[in-house]
Amino acid sequence: MAGRFAPQSSSGGTPASLRTTLRGGYTHVPAGVPRQAGNASRSRTWTPPGPLDLGLVLGPLRRGPADPTFRTAPDGSVWRAGLTPAGPGTLRVALRDGRAEAEAWGPGAEWLLDRLPELLGAQDDPDAFAPCHRLVHESLRRRPGLRLCRTGLVLESLIPSVLEQKVTTDEAYRAWRLLVRKYGDPAPGPAGDLLHVMPDARTWALIPSWEWHRAGVDSKRSATILRAVRVARRLEEAAGMDLAEATRRLELIPGIGPWTSAETLQRSNGAADAVTVGDLHLPGIIGYALTGDRDTDDAAMLELLAPYEGQRHRAARLILLSGRTPPRRAPKMPRGDIGRL
Repeated sequence: MAGRFAPQSSSGGTPASLRTTLRGGYTHVPAGVPRQAGNASRSRTWTPPGPLDLGLVLGPLRRGPADPTFRTAPDGSVWRAGLTPAGPGTLRVALRDGRAEAEAWGPGAEWLLDRLPELLGAQDDPDAFAPCHRLVHESLRRRPGLRLCRTGLVLESLIPSVLEQKVTTDEAYRAWRLLVRKYGDPAPGPAGDLLHVMPDARTWALIPSWEWHRAGVDSKRSATILRAVRVARRLEEAAGMDLAEATRRLELIPGIGPWTSAETLQRSNGAADAVTVGDLHLPGIIGYALTGDRDTDDAAMLELLAPYEGQRHRAARLILLSGRTPPRRAPKMPRGDIGRL
């Protein structure tokens, strides 16, 4: 069941209860702030067929606490800015009485609203998942609102995933934040002073080498992004492909391997079976959670996840959400900052 989807008429203003923008990860903008011409909002509601946890569903789209494309408000609503095929757009989603209420601004507003059910997991099938381990069963029982989102946008997940290759998450988040704020555009609607839409493919291609360096991005990762944006249209087609075909399409680009393609397709395609292999920590976490063996490698991790074939990404997420992780016994990956060399 896909739930009930109710389009609503567009409006020229935002209700007082929704007049919020995001500052420092939280939001508040006084009522009466003037609205720009062309910033009229459109709204939709969608009733999911079962429990829905907005934080669990959309949380993977957030690249760090200061992600310029994503914020969470004190009322639990989520704001995100995206570059759609129709142009830039800002989306606000909140849950009210079992319904998802969405409001959107900008040229991409209709595109974002039309895909609201997909974004919130309408094409996901949680009922197809059968826990094979007690820990996974308990994690699932505590999180009935977990669904896998599907953005339908490949580059917006691919580029930050490339930035995360072989570096600490803090370094990758910093690079994403600096580049999007400098080269992206203010988001349409009332949050334009704080949310930014990521650059388009041409803008990514024109970023000078020294700006990549200042953001802490080495030449290998920047070259991978440049190769990807040159064939952006072909890569975006992967959003409509099955997992195997989409993976092949992405991995045709030198520098994009199984880790990056899985991290991308988990978000863009809602791929329930896209396992993140090649990760520094994930095999050890899964091995420790299921068997107590913290020295598990990729091959052993895939063997442990074999009973969840078709749903291995969901199983891995539930294991991570269980909180059962091995105690740290070695220093974190050393942090580098090539921008200061």
